[in-house]
Amino acid sequence: MNALTQQAVAGGMRDDAHGADVLLEVRDLRQYFAVRNAWGRRTGWVRALDDVSFAVRPGETLGIVGESGCGKSTLAKTLMGIHPPMGGEMLFEGRDVSRLSARERRAFAPRLQYVYQDPGASLDPRWKIRRSLHEPLVIHTGLDRAAREERVQRILQAVGLPRTHLDLYPHELSGGQQRRVGLARILTLQPTMVILDEPTSGLDVSVQATVLKLFASLQREFALTYMFISHDLSVVRMMCDRMGVMYLGRIVEIGDTRRVFEQPRHPYTRSLLAAIPQIGGARVTDSFALEGEPPDPQDLPSGCRFRTRCPLAVERCARVDPALREVDGRLIACEVVGT
Repeated sequence: MNALTQQAVAGGMRDDAHGADVLLEVRDLRQYFAVRNAWGRRTGWVRALDDVSFAVRPGETLGIVGESGCGKSTLAKTLMGIHPPMGGEMLFEGRDVSRLSARERRAFAPRLQYVYQDPGASLDPRWKIRRSLHEPLVIHTGLDRAAREERVQRILQAVGLPRTHLDLYPHELSGGQQRRVGLARILTLQPTMVILDEPTSGLDVSVQATVLKLFASLQREFALTYMFISHDLSVVRMMCDRMGVMYLGRIVEIGDTRRVFEQPRHPYTRSLLAAIPQIGGARVTDSFALEGEPPDPQDLPSGCRFRTRCPLAVERCARVDPALREVDGRLIACEVVGT
């Protein structure tokens, strides 16, 4: 990534007059998974994240979208240290968290938290909600039981659950209530940034609306910064200040959400927006309907990895692997658009 692109990524294409600092900066992040045969011998690599770069500013919500298997959840788990990165840098509050020792990471962990796609799976079914909410405070703080209980009850009230739920087991809660408990569990640690992985999947529309309003109110109350991972483009459009579009382990377009939706530039972004169900009226991107299946991640095509499905592909797309560059006030990775 050249110096100009790196500066643009770090600044998030923002107006410098706002003077906002960068909370999280990711530079050339790589995450590969080994493919092994029946004898345990490595036969190749799945390039789940390949030179991913972006930045998140304090107080904003950055959406990450893309097809299933594009690397959204892998990105979140790599940022959290669940998958150690194979290359690149992850600067959170100015520190490269990929190089922290186990002791340093434990001290840092409360600042950056992750809400799992399935909140029920993150709760021990044998524990009542009270114990599940006390556990992170026992691990990461020196609070006594009375102080822990006071904080747990205050946070539970903030996420809209009554105190009586502290004496229930996870299976006694609905999906929406489990998501609220998952949020309460991380908010007890007073994080700076929260990564939300498909936070509305599997919820009824009415429950989705309630949960999304909760996210917005908690962001204001606790001064949170969100990374919002979702396949639901309508939710991303409503919730996110900026959005990044991923395809096969790469960010191919990133910019202001409203502008990306109104004037998508990368062919893949245009294809995604063309796939949104619409009743009546013409689509802006009708001619970019997404066809075919993504290439095998173990055997990526040369050059641009989207070229095998791209209606704009030309001969040089097979030779050049495009880097992010500025086009119309956002960053895109395409050799054809904007040239």
